[in-house]
Amino acid sequence: MERKRQTWNTKSFRRWFQRKQKRDEADPFRLNDDEEEDNFSFPTLETDRCITSDELRIFVGTWNVAGKSPVGSLAVDLVEWLKPKDAADIYVLGFQEIVPLKAATVIGAEDPTEATNWNLLIGKTLNEEYGYPWMTPMIHPITNENYHYDGKISKDQQTQLSRYKLMASKKMVGVFISVWIRRELVKRYDISHVKVCSVACGIMGYLGNKGSVSVSMSIADTSFCFIAAHLASGEKKGDEGRRNHQVSEIFRRTSFSRLPKDVEKLHPLTILGHERIFWFGDLNYRLYLEDNFARQLIKEHDWGALQKFDQLRRELQYGGVFQGWKEGDIEFAPTYKYSSYNSNRYSGGIPSRAGEKQRTPAWCDRILWCGEGVRQLSYFRSESKFSDHRPVSALFSIQIVEKTANTRRPIIHVTPTKTQRNEMANGDDIASTSRSLTVKDM
Repeated sequence: MERKRQTWNTKSFRRWFQRKQKRDEADPFRLNDDEEEDNFSFPTLETDRCITSDELRIFVGTWNVAGKSPVGSLAVDLVEWLKPKDAADIYVLGFQEIVPLKAATVIGAEDPTEATNWNLLIGKTLNEEYGYPWMTPMIHPITNENYHYDGKISKDQQTQLSRYKLMASKKMVGVFISVWIRRELVKRYDISHVKVCSVACGIMGYLGNKGSVSVSMSIADTSFCFIAAHLASGEKKGDEGRRNHQVSEIFRRTSFSRLPKDVEKLHPLTILGHERIFWFGDLNYRLYLEDNFARQLIKEHDWGALQKFDQLRRELQYGGVFQGWKEGDIEFAPTYKYSSYNSNRYSGGIPSRAGEKQRTPAWCDRILWCGEGVRQLSYFRSESKFSDHRPVSALFSIQIVEKTANTRRPIIHVTPTKTQRNEMANGDDIASTSRSLTVKDM
């Protein structure tokens, strides 16, 4: 390769010198040479693209709160669930039923009140653990599907001492997602293309009692997608098919629009176009098992045996949905359905209490992921008795990639000295002269 480059340089230098001689003969009174023509140019040298990678800790959580509003006493439960002292870099929280699923809320206009209250409480929990005064930078959920975070921080936000910043929030009826990022990361990385999308696939296939809300963003040069979902309920045979269909609809209908400013750096339009994807929520998959047998295995804490009858595990195994996706080992009790609030007892059973729903316990609340560079550190449930579901969480170590622009050596412009021109005229050691110029400039 070096010999070829030297040969090329020699030939190019010879052509340049011959052109110059002809030009000088045609115009002997020429005082100054044109810089672009007179200077000899060596080919541009290019270094390899520099790629660096960092790891972030991402906390992903899901909780069906059964239509209940957040109250002050719930702050203790949130501390136990979020474990803010462990200080994840990013908190991605999905909620279901933050409002009761009745006709007025499903059909009526969106009311941001409950989402705002949840954001206030989450922000307070994450930031007060570090002794910082709490002032939320953005407490209202995003309602515009074309929302685009531009990376600018207002003067009010710059004066705040809160450790975590709310990057995105989206509500659709009772499904709600809230994404918080450590403020240092916002300054350190290029966090861009923050967009949201909602897909309603409940009643008649298009009402928002069931469906998903999603957040798409890029951290450095890695694209992320977070999907919080609430799928069809029911434990009758065939109900899992309705859930599978809704998963397919969410994949098909979730779309993140592009803006004119996105031309320079295209961002994924669909869920599967992203590099790191997390799907979580009340997915409502049940157990292919009679109630009394399920309760016996729960009593024995035989989670391995119980998982063999889990609908979602079977769908993952046989490719019904989420083909190629992953879920960590479940080493905790089913999260649904608990009896009356403040109870550690599952609803139903024998003998059942009057007016109590008969439900076989199941792992309805799940967290799945897809993509390279994702390592799950833990998968657990919390013990809040706030609703008939227990919160579920997973902590991940995520690799992000940061690519620096190609670094190019500038084109080297060389004007031969008078001595070197004489050497060229005499044909003395052209290759040697070319090499000496190259070494000197480099």
